[in-house]
Amino acid sequence: MNFTAENIFFMGAVLVFVSIVISKWGYRFGVPTLLLFLFTGMLFGSDGLGLQFHSHEDAQLIGMLSLSVILFSGGMDTKRRDIEPIVAQGLMLSTVGVILTTVITGLLIYYLSEWTQLDIGLSLPLSLLLAATVSSTDSASVFNLLRSQGIGLKHNLRPTLELESGSNDPMAYVLTIALVNLIVSAGEFSGMELATKIVAQLAVGALLGYLSGRALVWIVNHINLPNPSLYPVLVLSMILIIFTLTDLLHGNGYLAVYVAGLVAGNSRLSYRQETDTFMQGLTWLLQIVMFLTLGLLVNPSQMVRVLLVAVAIGLFMMFVARPIAVFLCLQPFRVPVKAKLFLSWVGLRGAVPIIFATYPVIAGIEDADFLFDVVFVITLLSLSLQGTTITACARWLGLATQEPKTGNEFGVELPDKLGSRLSEMTLSEADLASGNHLSDMHFPEGTLVMMVKRGNSFIVPNGRLELRKGDVLLTIESDEKPHSIET
Repeated sequence: MNFTAENIFFMGAVLVFVSIVISKWGYRFGVPTLLLFLFTGMLFGSDGLGLQFHSHEDAQLIGMLSLSVILFSGGMDTKRRDIEPIVAQGLMLSTVGVILTTVITGLLIYYLSEWTQLDIGLSLPLSLLLAATVSSTDSASVFNLLRSQGIGLKHNLRPTLELESGSNDPMAYVLTIALVNLIVSAGEFSGMELATKIVAQLAVGALLGYLSGRALVWIVNHINLPNPSLYPVLVLSMILIIFTLTDLLHGNGYLAVYVAGLVAGNSRLSYRQETDTFMQGLTWLLQIVMFLTLGLLVNPSQMVRVLLVAVAIGLFMMFVARPIAVFLCLQPFRVPVKAKLFLSWVGLRGAVPIIFATYPVIAGIEDADFLFDVVFVITLLSLSLQGTTITACARWLGLATQEPKTGNEFGVELPDKLGSRLSEMTLSEADLASGNHLSDMHFPEGTLVMMVKRGNSFIVPNGRLELRKGDVLLTIESDEKPHSIET
């Protein structure tokens, strides 16, 4: 069955619907949603129900669009106060860690033919290119698994993973593109040239990302649009502008949108709630579309020929290359051994390596199809083996904690520009010792009770409200000038 104008909308909607339904059951068994989306695409693909999709160019375009929005959204969700204590080790993992993983794995691939009976026959640049495409990690699926089961992590592991996963894709992209250009130009491999390109692209991307992020915040806060629903659309348009403009100026677009998201997420932004809700829904949609597209693109029957090679490389990355990179990068920092072991095991490969593997194919590099199939098998192996054991690994190492509560039970949020914050308190017998009316309570100056939750009921209070043990009070506190409250 071919994609046509008549059936693309129907089949697209069916694929998305099936993926969402399947992901619900995946959560219960601790299976990464990414893996389920990929399998859904493979199920409907040419070796399954017969949908024909073979355009690496279209897959790459969808991947670029999706990644730019996903990285921006990830940047917005990363709070500066959380990453400040671990920024050094996070950046070490996302830069030096990616390079170490590429070099260690690339050398293994190059010499694998000599050490074993596996006949790979790739040159050193091609071996490094294959390693570079799978050098970045996808920790988004880790967070989904941990959150679905209410598990947090000790030793600042969660912000470390967030920072690494958000900033290591740009490094892997730079390595991939630089190696593709070197191979296509048939030039001799130059470590200095590669290093120069990496530094230049990352520097331009980081600078433009910061400046664009500041510009985005200023425009959103001052444009005064007539309809609040237009603000998220405005942000989306600016994300694509930032990515494209940075790429045109020979910078790293993925790093630029991530940095812009960091700036926007840690600044006061008008209509933040509307923007966050829009971005969360859009991010999920783009992830589903991207993973389905990649699943449709691959032909499972062709992966049989690379199975042994891909499994050997994948296992080497899991048990050797990734742990070596993690332990070397974190050596200067006081990180517990158990935390290093966990970081070593959660180096999941996701959709990003598969997207990066389309670049050699489009560039017409010899053996590019072989590289693409190897990368796909490595991704499936990583998600199947590592992705399904993340929760067990966290508990076995004693790193699992209760997931910190986000939001409040009342579903109320405040605009950043108000300069106030919400908090909750659950009343105990001691709180009611001086009286059981709201007027008898002694709150700090500048604190006002907005609402009371009693069981499943919500009450707008006044001073005569009789309080009970177990009532949950939603309070608002001013971050600026204190003011007296009236009850």
